Amino acid sequence: MNKGTDIPIDMAYLQQIMLELFAIPCPTGFTDRVVYYVCNKLQELGISYDLTRRGTIRAHLKGAEQRPDRAIVTHLDTIGAMLREVKANGRLSITPIGHWSSRFAEGARVTIFSDNHSYRGTVLPLLAAGHAFNEAIDSQPINWDQVEVRIDEHIRSAADVYKLGMDVGDFIAFDPNPELLDNGYIVSRHLDNKAGTAALLAALKAVLEYKIPLAIDCHPIFTLTEEVGSGVGHALDEMVTEFVGVDIAPVAPGQNSTEFGVTIALKDSSGPFDYHLSRHLIGLCKENNIPYQRDVFRFYYSDALSAVQAGHDIRHSLITFGTDATHGYERTHLSALESVAKLLVAYMESGPALDSDKVDAAPMEEFAKQLKPENMPKKNTSVPDINSL
Repeated sequence: MNKGTDIPIDMAYLQQIMLELFAIPCPTGFTDRVVYYVCNKLQELGISYDLTRRGTIRAHLKGAEQRPDRAIVTHLDTIGAMLREVKANGRLSITPIGHWSSRFAEGARVTIFSDNHSYRGTVLPLLAAGHAFNEAIDSQPINWDQVEVRIDEHIRSAADVYKLGMDVGDFIAFDPNPELLDNGYIVSRHLDNKAGTAALLAALKAVLEYKIPLAIDCHPIFTLTEEVGSGVGHALDEMVTEFVGVDIAPVAPGQNSTEFGVTIALKDSSGPFDYHLSRHLIGLCKENNIPYQRDVFRFYYSDALSAVQAGHDIRHSLITFGTDATHGYERTHLSALESVAKLLVAYMESGPALDSDKVDAAPMEEFAKQLKPENMPKKNTSVPDINSL
């Protein structure tokens, strides 16, 4: 059992970080301010880091051994929108940033960021007045061409919009409207992945505050373009052999995720996660009495895919917190975030999933370990015995 088994997570810190992150608009491409915030938090914790040209944060924690080392990755960017067209009547057509439905944009309060100022507005369906359109509202299609932004300024034409400095390509951020309930539920837009980022920072605080020894070097990484798919591919050190992402899990019919405990993802739309690293994480949950469940995600990509597609020879896995109505009006429970943070502490303390990862070329013997003898199917005399090959 790890030293960090009974180490408490500072949940007041986690909640405060999460609320402060909610207050920072950061759709993909408009993330400088949140990068600056997280850098300050790392400095407060005494964690060294460096920045890529575009602002991905690579932090550094020393372990007992330098090779292999691991990366724990969360993303700072959120879904949002961009101004696509200024209509003749002064309303704004928008295009989504990230993959999400306009159904969840309707009625949202937003901020439009021009080059020199910001303005407030509301996303409305084209047929927004019940007293004018009556039942036609109910038959209006659902897509991004069927919504528009009404700006809260004295605007009657496109010229009025341009005079205020707004133009095509301006970023539009959606208000999170967070609500933390006494029963532990958190309801907000952008739990993906501000809640995951808060859980990672709380885990780092626990590791440092309680002097948890790390078995190997660890690199917490904060990425900026996960919602559009490019993610972390450029930001991994060549010594990294293990990659663990931190993100949301969909709570919905047909899924095994819940809003409690931690969910270990074993597959997403790109295919299975690494067998050995995923079982290593499951083993840590069992060893440390961290409530967990396993799940596979049907319509889901994460930063792990961008790392593999970039050609990194890594083991990859995904730690998640169950979230109802992902990319919509999201909800999770504080206990899920606490479980995520506890698992991250245990993972940072643990040794590598496979000791053979210390060398570049894996020995053949490692590939006889995926199934233990007691888990092998009963012998069938019509096929060769795998143990005899």
